[in-house]
Amino acid sequence: MPLQEERIDWPNGAACALSIVVNVEEGSEQSLARGDKGMEPVDELGVFVKGPVRNYANESNYLYGIKAGAPRVIKLLKQYDIAASWTVAAMSLETHPELAQAIVELGHEPVSHGYRWVHQFRMDEEAERAFIRKAVESITQTCGVRPYGWLSRYLYTENTRRLLIEEGFAYHMDDFSGDVPFWDRDTVPGKPIAIVPYQVDSNDMKMWTDQAFGPEQWLAYAVRNFDQVLREGREGNPKMMSLGLHLRIIGRAGRIWALEQFLAHVRKHDDVWIATRHQIAQALAAVDPA
Repeated sequence: MPLQEERIDWPNGAACALSIVVNVEEGSEQSLARGDKGMEPVDELGVFVKGPVRNYANESNYLYGIKAGAPRVIKLLKQYDIAASWTVAAMSLETHPELAQAIVELGHEPVSHGYRWVHQFRMDEEAERAFIRKAVESITQTCGVRPYGWLSRYLYTENTRRLLIEEGFAYHMDDFSGDVPFWDRDTVPGKPIAIVPYQVDSNDMKMWTDQAFGPEQWLAYAVRNFDQVLREGREGNPKMMSLGLHLRIIGRAGRIWALEQFLAHVRKHDDVWIATRHQIAQALAAVDPA
């Protein structure tokens, strides 16, 4: 079979879809204060000690995302009328209910990023099932609506996707294989789940640990990514782009301008569908029924 460009027909003939993903992990990262064996290893300060030591500095760095980053990000999403998918560690919203209230007031989509921002790949099947179920129950309570999508912390198990199907999820984000959504019809025959691919290359994490981009380079990359996907869509092969954000990263005073310039660039084009990931999964079902 010859190679073919990926494509999908978006609503109203849009040339491309743009998915803005706001990751919320602040308030659920590892800490002795939350009963963990040690500190959170992901740290912009580059400090990690293995053992029962509490890293107050890193905890305050995460808190910056709630106190200072979230208001800046929310302001821009409102200003440019952007519907985002918020991949939330459920405990983060329990810890910071004011953020859950903001997501609800925006009318945006909460997506489950686990009950906590921890590694589920170490869990056996029953522990993972309980982890998934607890996340659903918590987000439903804080946001008033259940999450329909799931994003793991980096890795997932051979049981994850089956458990997501059993728990009523509509789509799974842990995939980086392409630029259009597709169906997984094999994990549970007769019960397909939509796979809505994500991106790490345009994620603002590139400006944090193991820094690959400064804000200028990140913005240039994101704009070129968007322009390429838009051009391919106008040529007859519509696709999607994901832009991953973190409150404690893009929300910094020295970085937020890059997000503003990206959104301003996007809004210059009328043939872009800015959608939540649940809407993208529903668009897949409309053109390719499960």
